[in-house]
Amino acid sequence: MSERSAAPGELALVESLVNTLDIESGADALDTADGRDRFGLTEDEVAGARELRESLRAALLAHAGHSPHASVTPLDDLLASAPLRVTVDTADGSAGLAPAGAARPLLSRVAAAIAGSLVEGTWPRLKACEAPTCHWAYYDRSPAGRGRWCSMQVCGARAKMRRYRAK
Repeated sequence: MSERSAAPGELALVESLVNTLDIESGADALDTADGRDRFGLTEDEVAGARELRESLRAALLAHAGHSPHASVTPLDDLLASAPLRVTVDTADGSAGLAPAGAARPLLSRVAAAIAGSLVEGTWPRLKACEAPTCHWAYYDRSPAGRGRWCSMQVCGARAKMRRYRAK
């Protein structure tokens, strides 16, 4: 949907997961083998991935100042079960977080991505479009960090046209 560039670093994983569902059409990439393969999921793991996706979407809506439109499992409850470990590169001494073990690897990868983005200060700029028929995840690169739509040309233009017609 969006012409925006992908979120930086590991946040691209979060953005990509949230954007597996096209709310307007109802198409869900996790229904396809290619979509599941993209995240290393088996069919048995899809329900958990969908729960994670919608909890992430709720957090991204909150980043944009909007309330979620559905009741979801709180993201912090899901992430509490994500095993992570600290890694240190012996060559340069840099440290990071990585998934620990094989249990729920997508959840751990998402937790590591969020933790890294907290350090970088990029997490609050990952948002969900305010349009109720969209809620597409996007990275807000606007100078003030107050972007509201995934695309000014589509969702933003629709919202402005609705406001104009309402006057």
